[in-house]
Amino acid sequence: MSTEQSASTLPPGVTDPNYKPPPGRLGNLTPAQQEALDKLRKEIQDAGKFVPERHDDATLLRFLRARKFDVAAAKTMLLDAEQWRIDFGVDDLVKNFDFKEKALVDKYYPQYYHKTDKEGRPVYIERLGLLDVKALYKITDPDRQLKRLVYEYEKFLNERLPACSKLVGHPVETSCTILDLYNVSLMAFFKVKDYVLAAARVGQDRYPETMGKFYIINAPWAFSGTWNVIKPWLDPATVAKIEILGGEKDYLPKLLDQIPAENLPKEFGGKCQCPGGCSMSDAGPWNPTSS
Repeated sequence: MSTEQSASTLPPGVTDPNYKPPPGRLGNLTPAQQEALDKLRKEIQDAGKFVPERHDDATLLRFLRARKFDVAAAKTMLLDAEQWRIDFGVDDLVKNFDFKEKALVDKYYPQYYHKTDKEGRPVYIERLGLLDVKALYKITDPDRQLKRLVYEYEKFLNERLPACSKLVGHPVETSCTILDLYNVSLMAFFKVKDYVLAAARVGQDRYPETMGKFYIINAPWAFSGTWNVIKPWLDPATVAKIEILGGEKDYLPKLLDQIPAENLPKEFGGKCQCPGGCSMSDAGPWNPTSS
């Protein structure tokens, strides 16, 4: 595509001739946005906090978009995230964390990445309706659950997104999420709401602008009350990306419009039946051994 009207060129590695970067991405920046990017990079460098392998332009732009290209606010957000990485021990976590209880946790709270949507994004699925809090916390705890979440975010950024980008020939920067509330117990949900809220805050504050599509499916009629509890904790831009849907007749057309049937697990109306179950397969471009 032509980038004559953009203040920045396309990122390296683009092989898709039809790729048109969304606004605020490399290859589609206004002069003011490019200036903000240059300024943020320099200020992080001057502060001695610049990490070249982690602070590429695409990452700096995620923080800038999250703060509407307010450089001071984006800088604060990024430096806070860097301090959080130290406090949480993210680098050590990436190297050494072993969620050995994964298969057992999968029975009571499935959380997994599975293949891609039609835009090449990794699909992330959570099934809260299967949640058994008593059984879950006999085999793990909220701290390890949160560590697992961060470990998976790091894998998402460093392995899943690059593999998806290479496959489609242009940058893939976000996920497509399905949160399944089928048969959910509001009592069980409130027992884990602190973890759910902590997880949501990690996502929006430490890994901003990584949410693409977000579908909440099988939402019970009483969910509106729960949603009103959660919503104030979330950034309005995050809330705007969330679509709340009812049962299969309501959600299936939406999901199939976004996700190829062969990539959607059978339990959601798709055609995929991974050997051993989709939730344990880690199937996707990031896993060459997957089916």
